[in-house]
Amino acid sequence: MVVIDLDTQANASYTLQSFRSGLIASGLFADVPSDSWPQTAIDFTDPDSPRMMLIASDIGLANLEKISLSEAGAKFRDAIKAIAEQGFDVCLIDTAPSLGVSMAAALLAADYVLSPIELEAYSIQGIKQIVTTIANLRKANPKLKFLGMVPSKVDARNPRHGRHLQELERAYPQLMIPTGVGLRSSIADALASRVPVWKIKKTAARKATQEIRALATHVFEKMEMTQ
Repeated sequence: MVVIDLDTQANASYTLQSFRSGLIASGLFADVPSDSWPQTAIDFTDPDSPRMMLIASDIGLANLEKISLSEAGAKFRDAIKAIAEQGFDVCLIDTAPSLGVSMAAALLAADYVLSPIELEAYSIQGIKQIVTTIANLRKANPKLKFLGMVPSKVDARNPRHGRHLQELERAYPQLMIPTGVGLRSSIADALASRVPVWKIKKTAARKATQEIRALATHVFEKMEMTQ
C-alpha cells in the first residue's frame, strides 16, 4: 500500500512518518522520469518488509494552485500509473478538505472517493459543493465511484450532532455510510502516538477499534477487496 499525503497540514505524514520513502507529494506533479521512477524501498519478496510506503506532504504543494488542472491532472495520473507498476495493490490519497487543484487531480486519478464529514454547520454547508464537484469530475473520470460520506467525530450526547445526522440521512440517503466514527480521545491518542487505535491500552479504545474496523470492512466490501 502507498499513502500519498496531498494535504499541506501534513497530518498523515506526521502519523505515518516511520513509513517515509523519501519521495515528496509535489514531485508527483512533475514529469515522470523514464528511469523507473519512483523507486520503492519495499522488497515485496521479503515477508518481513513493510507493506506500506508514504509519499509525504511538502511545502511545494502550496504552489499547485499556480498550474492548470488539466496539466496537474495529467501529470498526477502518470505518476499514479508509475507507482502502480512498482507492485502496490492500493494507493490511498489524503487531500485537504477544501476544493482545489490537488483534490481535483486526485479525483481525476482515483477509482474511489470517500468523504469524512463532521456534523457541524460549516462542514455541512460544503457538502452540496463536494457532491457536485465529484459528479462533474466523473464526466472526465467515469471509473470514479463515490463510496459515500462518513460521519466523523460524532458526539452521541450532542443533540446538534444527532439533528444534523438525521438531516443528512434524509437529504443523502444513498451516500451516508452506515458506520460512522465517534468523537473519541483514543483515536487522538493513536494519531499522536503513531499507532493503530487497537494498540492503545485504554478500555475506551475498544469502541473506537470496533468503529474503525467496521468502517474498513464496509469500504473493502464496496471496493470488492479481500482483507
